[in-house]
Amino acid sequence: MEFRLLGTVSVDTFTGPLPLGPAKRRSLLAALLLSANTPVSIARLTDSLWDDTPPLHARSVIQGHVSRLRALLVGADAEAYGVELVTLGDAYVLRLPETLLDAQRFEELLTLARGQRSPADAVLMFKEALSLWQGPALSGAFAGRPLQAAAHSLEESRLATVEQMARAYAALGEHNRAAAVLRAEAVAHPMRESLAAALMTALYRAGRQSEALDWFHRTRRLLADELGIDPGHELADAYALILRGDPGPEAGREGGRNAPDGQGTAARGPVRPSGGDGGSRGASGDVAVQADRPTGTATAEPPGPPGDLGGAPSPAPPRPLPVPSLAGEPHPTDLLPRAPRGFQGRSAELAALTRAAAGEAPVCLVTGPAGVGKTALALQWAHRNAAAFPDGRLFADLRGFSDTGEPALVEVLREFLLALGVAPRRVPESAAAAAALFRSLTDRRRLLVVLDNARHSATVRPLLPGGTDCVTLVTSRHRLEGLIASDAARPVPLDVLEPPDGTALLAGVLGEDRVLAEPVAARRLAELCGGLPLALRVTAARLAGRPSWTLAGLADELADERSRLTYLDVDDTGVSAALRLTVQQLPQDAVHQLARLGHHPGSHFDPYTAAALAGTDPVVATAALERLAAAHLVTEAAPGRWVLHDLVRLYARGMEPEGGPEALTGVLDHYIATALAAADTAEPGGEPCFVLPEDYRRPVAVRDFVDRATAMHWLATERDDLALAADAARTAGLHDRAWRIILLQWPQVVWRVRDNWSPLLELALDSARSQDDAYAESRVLNLLGWVLTEEGRAAEAIALLERSPALARQAGDRLGEATALINLAVVQAEQGELDTALEDCGRAVGLAREERDAHTEMLALQHLARMQLTANRPHEALASVRTALDLGPEHEEIARRVLLLSTSGEARLALGEESEGILLLDRAAGEAERAGYDEGAVRALQALLRVTAEPEYRKRYEEAVSRLNDDG
Repeated sequence: MEFRLLGTVSVDTFTGPLPLGPAKRRSLLAALLLSANTPVSIARLTDSLWDDTPPLHARSVIQGHVSRLRALLVGADAEAYGVELVTLGDAYVLRLPETLLDAQRFEELLTLARGQRSPADAVLMFKEALSLWQGPALSGAFAGRPLQAAAHSLEESRLATVEQMARAYAALGEHNRAAAVLRAEAVAHPMRESLAAALMTALYRAGRQSEALDWFHRTRRLLADELGIDPGHELADAYALILRGDPGPEAGREGGRNAPDGQGTAARGPVRPSGGDGGSRGASGDVAVQADRPTGTATAEPPGPPGDLGGAPSPAPPRPLPVPSLAGEPHPTDLLPRAPRGFQGRSAELAALTRAAAGEAPVCLVTGPAGVGKTALALQWAHRNAAAFPDGRLFADLRGFSDTGEPALVEVLREFLLALGVAPRRVPESAAAAAALFRSLTDRRRLLVVLDNARHSATVRPLLPGGTDCVTLVTSRHRLEGLIASDAARPVPLDVLEPPDGTALLAGVLGEDRVLAEPVAARRLAELCGGLPLALRVTAARLAGRPSWTLAGLADELADERSRLTYLDVDDTGVSAALRLTVQQLPQDAVHQLARLGHHPGSHFDPYTAAALAGTDPVVATAALERLAAAHLVTEAAPGRWVLHDLVRLYARGMEPEGGPEALTGVLDHYIATALAAADTAEPGGEPCFVLPEDYRRPVAVRDFVDRATAMHWLATERDDLALAADAARTAGLHDRAWRIILLQWPQVVWRVRDNWSPLLELALDSARSQDDAYAESRVLNLLGWVLTEEGRAAEAIALLERSPALARQAGDRLGEATALINLAVVQAEQGELDTALEDCGRAVGLAREERDAHTEMLALQHLARMQLTANRPHEALASVRTALDLGPEHEEIARRVLLLSTSGEARLALGEESEGILLLDRAAGEAERAGYDEGAVRALQALLRVTAEPEYRKRYEEAVSRLNDDG
């Protein structure tokens, strides 16, 4: 027996592949195999089988697929191979020896191949590993998001293996074989730059230089046309290797025979696809001028021959073309501050900067919040790539977020011009003239200009150099979208450090021994600092000056949110100071919005939530959020969904502490209003699940839900934040809000009843009881009791539900009493107490009727009829159904109508009225089928098949079951 993921998802046996059936079942098998021998929850399987909102009966569909898959495995004698599909609580686990899974054998072979000393042995193992692939990974399965991600990961591993095998061939000197292996994949993945670069190198070392260069230009054009980007560093490096005639460290026998003889001596600067580094400008007929360093005297050279700038290099290596010094004497060309010490991580961002700098006259824009390390990243990249800019590296702190104010533009330009050798008396007095001179002087240079702490796009533009081979690197707390629009600036957003990099930064300052002595505390410090490099450096500075302090002790101090920002300030440097300088540049409405966001109890917010916190409307809140996002004080994690960094939240909370109670009450009432709207849309027709608090304030605007799916999606997405809001309400003593916010999630509770709701409902019960509120306690007990019943905790459910009717009666809540009696009757019936259940359900009917609430009366009659049928009292069941149907269930209550018709049909059958029973059941099945209510159709058709063998019913039943199992 063999399980396959590397190709079509399948199970091979001696007698052939198992008939797995529909794509959803293959998806289920794939999800279980990807986590072989590990429990996979129903929730995770649901995400794998459906892209959008899953159907109500998703659990039933999954159970059906599991049942069929288990039967197939048992039929194939899987137990003999040690294979077993078992249920563990609310999850499933597929147990099997990992040797039976092709993906696991693939990984094992890769590990063995990488450990081989002999390239020839490595090639054999790489080949064996790749032979396991029989097509794209996870073929034949429904591509839900988790499975798409897994398939992509497996494909990445396969392509990396191809590249490793090519390197092994290269080590053997078999460059033509390496090129053949790589070409097939490069054709299939034309925009994978690592493949193209590896293929170019293999072709070049095999003596096929023209093919290698052709592949570069082909890939460059494709990247430009399809993605609008320039080649990355891998392609650029491979191109440079070919132009230099460099055989490289891996050149083998073929490379030695076929590589070009010459080897260029040009400096390792950024190689551009256009072929120009300044020296090729001589092809136009101009006289090239070369500064004779270090004296600065100039010598003239004749122009080079005309030709294709993208072709092979001329015999004379290209040289940079700086303009002559206007002062006629030595001048400094490097204004960069020193490289940052203890720099850690950021490999992806450094690579992104390299790619951004590969275009023509690029402007690279490093953006991010205060303290995230923008300047450190820019300086690290600048020092690391210093050799690429032989004509100078300029730096200016534009102080866009400083107490001292921004420097005059002409002063920055004056410093730049002096650094380029302009005599002081020749520096223009106006900013416009100085900028023009700066552009002309840099026209033929390879120069790096770093503009740090820019606040406005308009400040940056006059400081942009004129040369196409110059690179400008700008850092800003703002997004500077104007610079992106006008000068095609390429943004490189900077986020916080991951905990491992944050821990490494601490070790760089404190020493590895001190961090290794307390690794858990070091990671906790990194997390408490929110991955913000500035906060981490302040923390390290405090510890460095106090060798007797432990990391754990400081972590305990930082854990207290009330004093955390105080501990993250040292001397004139700190998180609070950095944030203050950002905030003071904002307009007042944005400042007010930020201050109120600090009191938000949840993890994310939308414009409606922000408006409720600030006491404004969503339009005003959206504008403020956009300003805050431009300043990197909030982050839009998804469209319309914003988040706040922990340290920014603490700072914001301290901006307006007196506004906390008003903000909290506003956001709690917003959640109540929005959840009420969601519940109304998801389950229309019922009575409200509670009356509103006396001091409730309706928000200025409430989100509108267009359909049930949208409402249920909001409830699911906001579940965690609703729980946090309820907890904040309890802490603030607003218990009347706490239990209501929890109870309003009842449509989601009903849909995912086994999704661990009881702990949250128990908190709601505590809040209700803390106010000695019989009305609230009864309402919460009704839902909690029902959840416990569905969880199989009948004894606990009865203990709670038995108290609920009396509490509702005490509160004068007659409809609440009716609902409590219905829920109590259902669990009593399940426990065999049928007479008591009938009595309580009958009382519920009477109460609902007295209150003239048709919805609750129909609900009671529906359950009463089913209990009467179970008690073999079909006449009474028919009467109950007839009364319920006369109340007229609305169209959106089609499920209730189908269940009533089915009960009526089964009652007719019990009375021996077969033709009428069949007619009613057929009617129920038809209405269910037309409405897409497959559970109701299955139930009605099952009852029909017990009394008739009509082929049509069998066919419809199988189709309904198939729809449930396949697509829901």
